[in-house]
Amino acid sequence: MKFILYLLLFYFAIKILSRLFAPALFKYAAKKATERFGGAFNQQRQEPAQKEGEITIDKMPNNKSSNKNVGEYVDYEEIE
Repeated sequence: MKFILYLLLFYFAIKILSRLFAPALFKYAAKKATERFGGAFNQQRQEPAQKEGEITIDKMPNNKSSNKNVGEYVDYEEIE
């Protein structure tokens, strides 16, 4: 009987505390998300603008070797 009473007391305490602290918690999470996304956006905006016609390469492509020896090419003719 004591266990059920403690369980109900714990449940209602969590329910009341969550109603009190949930708005502050959501406000904190929204602020952090704004900082994270806003920081990434500002980093892109702070890069110097390229002049028109200027080319920059940020990442070099991976050179994958391909197997060009896939077989022998056989020329054929259609027979009627």
